[in-house]
Amino acid sequence: MRNGSNRGMTTMGVVFRPQNPPELLREVVKVADAAGLEELWLCEDCFAEGGISSAAAALAWSEHVRIGIGVLPVPLRNVALTAMEIATLERIFPGRAIWGVGHGNQEWMGQVGARVVSPLTLLREYLDALRDLLAGKRVTAQGRYVQLDNVALDWPPDTAPAVVAGAFGPRSLRLIGETADGVVTGTTLAGLPQAIELVREGRAAREPADGKFPFMVQLVAATGPDAAERAGAETKRLGHDVGDSLSAVGDAHAIADTIAQWSEAGADTVILEPTPDEPDPVGFFRFLAEEVRPLVS
Repeated sequence: MRNGSNRGMTTMGVVFRPQNPPELLREVVKVADAAGLEELWLCEDCFAEGGISSAAAALAWSEHVRIGIGVLPVPLRNVALTAMEIATLERIFPGRAIWGVGHGNQEWMGQVGARVVSPLTLLREYLDALRDLLAGKRVTAQGRYVQLDNVALDWPPDTAPAVVAGAFGPRSLRLIGETADGVVTGTTLAGLPQAIELVREGRAAREPADGKFPFMVQLVAATGPDAAERAGAETKRLGHDVGDSLSAVGDAHAIADTIAQWSEAGADTVILEPTPDEPDPVGFFRFLAEEVRPLVS
């Protein structure tokens, strides 16, 4: 993160929304890979598309673009299964993916009978167990939610991958600083410095803290004559005010300028998510990769 780490060029990612039909993913992956986009992000939203299955397909269809999952909802997935699936893909496509986990949408978790009383406790136990399993350790855990008895992966990754986590609230951000390898958030531009400080507080409680902890921010993005209206509607649907600077809107230069503002505020990666009513998802990916990315420094 900014202030204390060696920063290079801002990383830009783009989300393939799971509300798009799964059969569209291959074309989007091919466009992202050919255009030199750095990161293509996938979501595991109930009840749309599976994050691991989509990631496996995207990795197989590409050679260069990194595939991020933001995020796998931990109440929905046994930690041993998540570790097995991540380890398998890491051995087939080493270093090509960014693995994210999070609380999940609590309403959705309730719909499937997976909602827990203490999401913070679950996330802490889950991250500790998942990172240990991926590091090749044998794990016994008797937590409130995560219970493992002498579990180790037969095929752990050659190098343990980073595990990032999604968070918005202050307690979650502090927890992620303590237990994860990076954070994905949707905080406001004005609130970003405070969010970074909360993560720092969490990191101060862990050893070792080597300063390498990417801070990734997700924004709504739109271009075209009705971009402001579409982005504003999506921002409001997500529970934010239009003035919260949670969208990147306009032509290539305007979107690149917005990314620069977030970078200056401390974001290492800016992830752009098209609106649900984006009329041309493939064309939008091409626009961001070919016209916006060259303007981002």
